[in-house]
Amino acid sequence: MFQTLAVRKSQGTQYIADLRAAQPSGFRGKPVIATDACAPNCRACADICPSNAIQLNASTADAVAIDLGRCVLCGDCAPVCPSQKISFNNDVKLCATTRRGLVVSAAHPNIDPIAVSAALKKRFGRSLKLRSVSAGGCNGCEMEVNAWGNVNFDIGRYGIDLVASPRHADGIVLTGVVNRNMMDALQIAWQAVPEPKLLIAVGACAISGGVFAESETLAREFMDQYPPTLYVPGCPAHPLTFISGIMDLLGIAG
Repeated sequence: MFQTLAVRKSQGTQYIADLRAAQPSGFRGKPVIATDACAPNCRACADICPSNAIQLNASTADAVAIDLGRCVLCGDCAPVCPSQKISFNNDVKLCATTRRGLVVSAAHPNIDPIAVSAALKKRFGRSLKLRSVSAGGCNGCEMEVNAWGNVNFDIGRYGIDLVASPRHADGIVLTGVVNRNMMDALQIAWQAVPEPKLLIAVGACAISGGVFAESETLAREFMDQYPPTLYVPGCPAHPLTFISGIMDLLGIAG
């Protein structure tokens, strides 16, 4: 017993009391794009990006834009930029409710804010059950999804839980690239969720295909047919990113 108490004392308090205010140290979060001009004819950042997340447009003052729906937050673009135009902060609040809202630039430095959905708040604000579906994931985002309910984050305190069956769920948490092998299984799971329902895309792979976007093994017609209610960027997506996004969407004060 005394050994157990000693271990508990050495570990300290792991429970995060205020998830809204939590900012993990060392986390590579939102890209910050400076207003400084790029070096002439420079494509270093775009050429090194593994997921084609960086858009260059030399004909405008807003020359560099980063699509967080594609960005895997590897950070490789920052050190190769001769103008030091790109950096990253530790902001975990990266979610958006529109695909376009995930694109940041010098002129549009912030991700579009999530508007509280009155209809979703009324129906799911006190109880939201989600079924996790990995459609060709590497298990990175899936591990972070599992972490939502651990002692650190304890998302169940807000009435949000992962359930074993889509028939018991209010929505699908989708991770992975959506490959052909999982296309039918994802469709069946989605159809089993009763109306009204949410689709939450977690991670760059789910949002855009990530580094595998050009692969012929992908079958992402499902995403065109059912646009996500919430986009949760990352590779993998940090639990606090999802938690802040879903709390904003449902109008949960915290």
